[in-house]
Amino acid sequence: MSETPYPLHTALSLAASGVPVLPLRRGKVPFGNCSACVDNACGGRPNMKTPGPCRCPGVCHAWAAAITESAIIVSPSWAAAWRRAVCVGYHPGGAGLTVVDLDDAGAIAWARQILPATRTVPTTRGEHWIYRGVMASRNKVRPGVDVKSSMSYARYLGPGTGRMVDLPDTVRAVAAKTRSPARPVPHAGVPAGSGGGQCPHRTPAFLERGIAMAVQRITAARSAIHATVYGTFLAVLSTHGRCGCLTDTHVARLFTAAQSKGETARHCTDAWNNARTTLGL
Repeated sequence: MSETPYPLHTALSLAASGVPVLPLRRGKVPFGNCSACVDNACGGRPNMKTPGPCRCPGVCHAWAAAITESAIIVSPSWAAAWRRAVCVGYHPGGAGLTVVDLDDAGAIAWARQILPATRTVPTTRGEHWIYRGVMASRNKVRPGVDVKSSMSYARYLGPGTGRMVDLPDTVRAVAAKTRSPARPVPHAGVPAGSGGGQCPHRTPAFLERGIAMAVQRITAARSAIHATVYGTFLAVLSTHGRCGCLTDTHVARLFTAAQSKGETARHCTDAWNNARTTLGL
């Protein structure tokens, strides 16, 4: 019986340990959309385990296609991709991890001064520092430094060395500094979803109308569901994210609308948190 070839063997080993994997082609990039899913016309695939609006069995949705199910990994629909694959990618956020990608000696020197030591994996030009914990991914948080976690993928380069520690707030803070600032409002309030009260710069009717329009925008979407949900969350938070008027009930209405289009609770949470991070909330 012949051995399972690399990178499929590596992928199966990672998947068995709970790390969602996907094949990467030349250039260390994911395989593109198939003809039925081009430009996410299918609505996309929101979660690597639970199919959403897209039922495509192939490897055509980048990080969202990463899975741990060995039966699918070795299935005919993935076979052609593995034959062309040059390496294995994985979804750090899906494994509860964050990868700080350090591209050069300067970035490594910065990390050694600022960040707590953790599991380290050598790369072609630098190192991956891997932490326990999930956050929004962000490229170029500083020269030579990318952060890969939720809604992103990283190249698997080996188990690394050192003891893995929890994601430090320092990484979140550095990533947040690169986000565009939110539109200023007259009053700052509690974070969205954690408190109630009237909006200090608009009427309650304005908030209700805004939530209703947001729900309608999501439910009316026929394609690009992921982008529509994220864009809608971003619009709501840009108006009301700082004033404290959003309640859990408002957020639940938005999440329910998104889930009615096939999004998972986990994807809704990721999209909401990513929108808050983008706005610096």
